[in-house]
Order: sequence, then structure tokens, then C-alpha cells
Amino acid sequence: MESDLTFIGLFLQASFVVQLIMLLLLSVSIASWTFIFQRTKALNAADKEMRQFEDKFWSGADLNRLYQELSARSDVKGMANIFCVGFKEFVRLRKGSTPVNGIVDGTYRAMRVSMSRQVEELESRLPFLATAGSISPYIGLFGTVWGIMNAFIALGEVQQATLAMVAPGIAEALIATAIGLFAAIPAVIAYNRFSHKVEKLENSYGNFMEEFSAILQRQASAAQPQ
Repeated sequence: MESDLTFIGLFLQASFVVQLIMLLLLSVSIASWTFIFQRTKALNAADKEMRQFEDKFWSGADLNRLYQELSARSDVKGMANIFCVGFKEFVRLRKGSTPVNGIVDGTYRAMRVSMSRQVEELESRLPFLATAGSISPYIGLFGTVWGIMNAFIALGEVQQATLAMVAPGIAEALIATAIGLFAAIPAVIAYNRFSHKVEKLENSYGNFMEEFSAILQRQASAAQPQ
């Protein structure tokens, strides 16, 4: 009987363990691509929102008016959220008898907490991509080893082995490694790309915090009685 060397044929001819491994790797690949599309959309949106906020902030807009405009929205994220949290804390501390250094330090800490939350949200799903990229080849390799082992066990039960008998078993075993690489390569590429994007956004957030803190320090110092 001739063996079907198509992908579906090799999958159906594979052992139960190898079939489970193939299905697992295909599920990981589908999940990875889903998260890749989600993260691409989310990071592009975060970069766009950051640029829009920077244009508005550095255009010389009144900080109180900008804060009122942003705080009225329920979907403020990224740099705009850091600004709102920092400015709110700045106003709260300035109403008391807190010295200038205390006002600036308290405002900076509030913005730091907000930035950590924003970065954590941006990094969502990245650990899955890193895990998928690192373990998928090994899972595929395990399927290949298992398949080859079964192929040689079957060959040991016949008197004379031919290439036609060996090829299907080896092919169905190697399919597992191929699927593992198919799942791993896009995940690794996406993880590295997204990590670089998150790092750039985090650096931009950090630079804004430093510059905004300097502006607030000047305002707090000017408001202090001489």
C-alpha cells in the first residue's frame, strides 16, 4: 500500500502521541498569530496616542485646561495618563504646606507608578510569545524523536527494510519539527520587535516624566512665597 506523503496524510498516519504534539503546536501557532495581531494594533495605537499628546503638550497648551480635557475622557492611556496622574498629584500636594522638593518627589513617584502600569499593559502577551518561541522547537523535536523511534521499532519487525518503508515514518516524524519551527520563528521575531517598541515607548515616557517634573518644579517654586 502506497503512503500518502501529503501533510494531511502524514498527520493521519502518525502515532497518537505525534498527532497530539502536532495539534498542540498548531494551537500555539494560532494563539501566537492572534497575539501578534493584537499587540501590533495596541503598540501602534500607543505610539500614535503618544505623538498626538506630545504635539498638544509642547504646543504651549495651558496645563489646567489640558488636564480637564483629558480627565473628562475614560480611555486615557500612555503618556496622557502619566500626565493626568502627575498633574493631579501635583495640585493635591500644592494645596497643602508641602515644600517644593516634596511636591516634585511626590508627583514623580505618582507618575512612576502610572508608567509602570502602562508598560505592564504594553508588555501583555509578550511572555507567551517568548515562551512559544523558546519551547516550540523542543516540543517539535520531541515529536520527531518519538516518531523516528516508532519507525525504527516497526522496521525491526520486518525481514527486509526498503526506502519506501522508511520514508513515510521519517517524513511524518520530521513534520513535528517543521511545525515547531513554524510556531517558533514568528513568535521570536514578533517578541523581539515588540520588546524593542515597548522599550522605546518606556524611554519616551521616562523622558517626558523628567521634563514634566522640571516644569512642575518651576511652577511650584514660583508659587512659593519669597
